[in-house]
Amino acid sequence: MAQRTALAIVQDYHRAWTGGAVDRAMAWVADDIVCRAPGEDLTGKEAYRRFLAGFAPALTGLADIATFVDGDRVALFYYPQTATTTTAVAAECFTVRDEKIVENVLIFDRLSYGPPSDT
Repeated sequence: MAQRTALAIVQDYHRAWTGGAVDRAMAWVADDIVCRAPGEDLTGKEAYRRFLAGFAPALTGLADIATFVDGDRVALFYYPQTATTTTAVAAECFTVRDEKIVENVLIFDRLSYGPPSDT
């Protein structure tokens, strides 16, 4: 059987979790994944799953900006749309090994996804 490309793996993972299928997305994640997210590093598949599961229900849409591939690394830039924002950019840089995502460097503005201000 042919090995899947890093891009195909990341795309399947991304479509799954942004579509609300977090458990399906976890099929593409290594048990010992490290996610470097704003304010914290998440280590291990279960911590990462909880993190995604906490945010996925807030998504109301998604607009892709760009995708870049460099061997086993894939970078996605997109607008995760929620009730509070449709224009806050998120970026993720994934490293894939043995058909699993082993690292994710996640960049986004946490304040943009907080509750709307009363001002």
